[in-house]
Amino acid sequence: QLQLVESGGGLVQPGGSLRLSCAASGFSLDFYAIAWFRQAPGKEREGLSCISSRDDGSTHYADSVKGRFTISRDHAKNTVYLQMNTLEPEDTAVYYCAADLPHTYCPAYVAGYAMAYWGKGTLVTVSS
Repeated sequence: QLQLVESGGGLVQPGGSLRLSCAASGFSLDFYAIAWFRQAPGKEREGLSCISSRDDGSTHYADSVKGRFTISRDHAKNTVYLQMNTLEPEDTAVYYCAADLPHTYCPAYVAGYAMAYWGKGTLVTVSS
């Protein structure tokens, strides 16, 4: 069974950093586009970033996180990371990773194109 598990969330002060992990079991992430999303209380889910399959490797970021967040892969660990810097209270949300065999390009996934597999999320709270 294909599973994605997010980890690395927690409480961080404004201006701080966190690194989220998206680990896979049952399949190799190398063949999949992986995207990160978040959903804050009372708000719609927001696409943040995407990294395409290993053959391509291109990345895409939403304007809201460009320059602050970085997506990357560790092929040996079958894990995708989201490095989040200069966190703000507005970044407080449940963060999800999702995977899809590439049917489109990363900008479309960040914009909301359906993805096949989802993790259960990890909570990030930015507060002093």
